[in-house]
Amino acid sequence: MLSRGYYGEFGGVFIPEILTTTFDELAEAFEKVKSDPGFWQEYSHIMSTYSCRPTPLSFAENLTRHFGGAHIYIKREDLNHTGAHKANNVMGQGLLAKRMGKSRVIAETGAGQHGVATATMAARFGFKCTVYMGEMDVERQRPNVFWMERLGAEVIPVIDGTRILKDAINEAFRDWVTNMDDTHYVLGTACGPHPFPEMVSYFQSIIGKEAREQSLKNEGKLPARVYACVGGGSNALGIFSAFLDDRVELVGVEAAGEGLDTGRHASRLASNDGSVGVAQGYKTYFLQDRDGQMKETHSVAAGLDYVGISPILAWHREKGRIRFEAATDSEVLDAMSLTIKKEGLIPALESAHAFAQAFKEAPDLSADDIILINQSGRGDKDIFTIAEAFEDPGWKAFIQKKGNEYGA
Repeated sequence: MLSRGYYGEFGGVFIPEILTTTFDELAEAFEKVKSDPGFWQEYSHIMSTYSCRPTPLSFAENLTRHFGGAHIYIKREDLNHTGAHKANNVMGQGLLAKRMGKSRVIAETGAGQHGVATATMAARFGFKCTVYMGEMDVERQRPNVFWMERLGAEVIPVIDGTRILKDAINEAFRDWVTNMDDTHYVLGTACGPHPFPEMVSYFQSIIGKEAREQSLKNEGKLPARVYACVGGGSNALGIFSAFLDDRVELVGVEAAGEGLDTGRHASRLASNDGSVGVAQGYKTYFLQDRDGQMKETHSVAAGLDYVGISPILAWHREKGRIRFEAATDSEVLDAMSLTIKKEGLIPALESAHAFAQAFKEAPDLSADDIILINQSGRGDKDIFTIAEAFEDPGWKAFIQKKGNEYGA
C-alpha cells in the first residue's frame, strides 16, 4: 500500500460524504488491531479451535503421476469451517466489529460461501445478520440460502441490474448508509474502498503463511508456481501474499466463461476487455463499456461472476509480479471431473479454475519442481449447477421426482 489505500494508481476511497465518518472509524479501528499482537493471537486461536486451521497441504500423488512434470500440492481451504477460505475473513471482521461495538452485520454473496460464513460468524458472536444475494445466484445456490436462513440470517434477493454479485454489493452499501451506527458491512473480497482491500487481504494472509511453511516442511523448498482462482481476489491474495518476495511465479486464473472472444466471460485482466474505471468506491479494472456502464458477465462459477478485481491484484499485474490466465467453463468442468476421479477431492467450481490452468502447465515443468493449487472451497455447494452442467440423468430424474412430490 502506498498511501491511503492506493496501490499504484488503483484503489482509493470514492464514497459519498455521508459514509466518510464510518470509513474513517473502520480504518482507525483496523490500524489499531493490526498493531496489537493480542488481536492476531485471539484471531489465530479462534481459527484453530472453531475452524480447522492450519488446513493441510495435500500431495496429489495420482494427479502428479497422471500429468508427469511437477509435483502437485493442494492447499485444502475446503476443510476450513463452512467449506471455504471465506471463514478466515469473516471471523477476523467479526472480532473487529465486536471491538467497535456493533450489533449487526451485513454482507453480499455470490456463490453463497461468504454468506454462509458471515451467517455462521454472526451466530457465533451474537450479531443480527442480513445477507444480500443476486436473485440469479439465489436460484443457482439454493442450498447455501437454506443454510444462511437456518443460521438465523435474513437473505434478501436482489432483483435490480443483472441480479448477480455486483448488484448484491450495491444493495449492501445502500443498507449500510442508513444503518451505520450499529452495523458493520462484512465485505467478502479484497475490493471496495479502503480499508477493505487491505483488511480482507490481511485476514486471508493466514493461507499463504501456512502454505509457505508447509511447502518448506514437506519438500524442503518453495514451489515453482502457485495457482489460485480470481474473482474479486481474496483467496488469491491470501495464498500469494507469503510468496511475493520469493522467486515463485504467481498465477491468477479468471473465468473465461464461454470464451474470451465471445463476450460471455468475467475476465478483467487476462482478456482485452477490461479497462480502468471507478465503481463501487474504488479504482481498478472493470468490464465496462465506453460510457463506464458495467457489462454483463458470465461464469459457471457464481463466485467469479464479477465485473471488477482487487486493486491490489491490478497493481501486481501492472508490475509484472502476478500472471493472469483464464479458464473456460468446459475446461473447469473437465478439471473438476479429473480431480474427483483421481484424488477423491471435490473442488468448488471457482477453485476448479485454478486446477484447470495448473493442469495445462504442470507437464511442462520439471519433476524437481513443485506447484501449489489453492482449493479455495469445496464443490458440494455446487451440486445443482454441476449436475446440470454434466447433464447427469440420475440427478435430473431425482429433481423431477421431487418436483412432482412437492407439486402434489
